[in-house]
Amino acid sequence: MSRLSERGSPRLEPAKGALDRATSGCRGFVLVVATLLMWPLAASAQLKVMISGGFSGPYEQLLPEFERTTSIKVTTGSGSSQGTGPQTIAAQLARGVPADVVILSREGLAELFAAHRIAVGTDVDLARTPLGVAVRAGTPKPDVRTVDAFKQVALKAKVVAVPGSTSGIFLTKDVFPRLGIADKINVKVTPRGAGATAMVASGEADIAVLPVSEIVHAAGVELAGVIADEIQLNQVFAAAVVAGSKETEAAKRLIAFLASDRASGAIRSAGMEPLPKRRPD
Repeated sequence: MSRLSERGSPRLEPAKGALDRATSGCRGFVLVVATLLMWPLAASAQLKVMISGGFSGPYEQLLPEFERTTSIKVTTGSGSSQGTGPQTIAAQLARGVPADVVILSREGLAELFAAHRIAVGTDVDLARTPLGVAVRAGTPKPDVRTVDAFKQVALKAKVVAVPGSTSGIFLTKDVFPRLGIADKINVKVTPRGAGATAMVASGEADIAVLPVSEIVHAAGVELAGVIADEIQLNQVFAAAVVAGSKETEAAKRLIAFLASDRASGAIRSAGMEPLPKRRPD
């Protein structure tokens, strides 16, 4: 019996080894299948964008096409390009609000570069828009095309609304003092451009002065005109990747899309001028 048992062992051991190998192979197959099933979810990037009001019009038009053609999902938050308060883009990034891409005025972007919030070499100019005057829809549109005409309109207004961001800083710190009317007009500064146009739409302000791109799609207001070159700020809006983003490649794809010829129609319809640009590195 012992010899038979000894002779039998060599036959049993290979069978057991084959079973172990088959089991191991089955586990490996299951692992591969599970990985393949999970792959589309892992490969679909999730981008977080923080944007100011100036480029919001074209961005909202273009985003559905970008998501559809790339399968990259985008979550959008907002903030002002510059100014004070907790809702500026700079303040939100400083307190840890996550973002992969920022889109804002060049002036605001320069501050983010200085604070080391932006990945070097990823910034791209998207579009430019001038400052204009908004009036309540259906009311007469005053002439604001010359410096003196704009000055008279501002002096006659009971309230002049401006955003607290880049354009409002320029107007309150430069234009109104230069025209000698800083202490003669009643200026109301709102945190965002949308607040300035809302004041005009509701009748709380007679005019609002802000980027044309924030006027043309605002409810309840109309563009009276663009102010004179001598007191004009042709505001450039740019996009960049936030330093430390884990979705750098997807972020660059979004920026390239917004800077492409495909975006030019939406940019022009928003009262902006597409700019010659380079793709992010």
